[in-house]
Amino acid sequence: MTSTYDDVSRSADARGALAGPGPVPGPVTLRAGSHPGRDTRAAHDPAADAAEADTAGADDGGDAPVTDDRDPAEVVTAMVGHVLAVAATWTEWNGDPVHTDGRVYTPHKAIRRVTDHLIDHLAELEARLAGEETQPDHWHASAVTTPADLAPFTRDDLDEARSRLTRLARIWAHRLGSLTVDQLDRSPGTGWTFRALAFHVAESAYYADALGELPPPAPGLRGQND
Repeated sequence: MTSTYDDVSRSADARGALAGPGPVPGPVTLRAGSHPGRDTRAAHDPAADAAEADTAGADDGGDAPVTDDRDPAEVVTAMVGHVLAVAATWTEWNGDPVHTDGRVYTPHKAIRRVTDHLIDHLAELEARLAGEETQPDHWHASAVTTPADLAPFTRDDLDEARSRLTRLARIWAHRLGSLTVDQLDRSPGTGWTFRALAFHVAESAYYADALGELPPPAPGLRGQND
């Protein structure tokens, strides 16, 4: 199935932040030194970081994301809004990666992981609705940092991320909005319910929060990404 090792945080703190009261989820709360949880719906991905394998939890029977009575479509779109708001502070990034939970994050890497997570679970949802097997996992996820991840993050990159992620969010919203309550809560195929899957996807806020809001550079350094 898709996404053997999603390295999005599924700690109790993260799920609590997303399941709390209010119309939109806030940023994921991370405990110091905690490792992102992983999704283990398929065979082990040998490219994943074996040191974190013991944090994995199965979709079937336990460790599912906490859900509540919020519209799952709004939960996903609110996450994307939060990610883009944080990303708006990255256009003057100084090129120094941020180390969080034993991994390295940069602006492009955070956007890559949010995008891939949305695509991955959308593909899972569509396959299960079609009665098909989901795709085997081949994501390297946050275990790798590519040369593209280390590139400057410009205002044009932010604009591209906005266009990309808002469209993906709308696809999720339209698809979730088309499902019945029965399909959301007694979903076909193997894995979490589609409602739980939407709340799990909303945990992609982790990637933006792993980097966090970046302060503007000193006045003499402004404009390097123009």
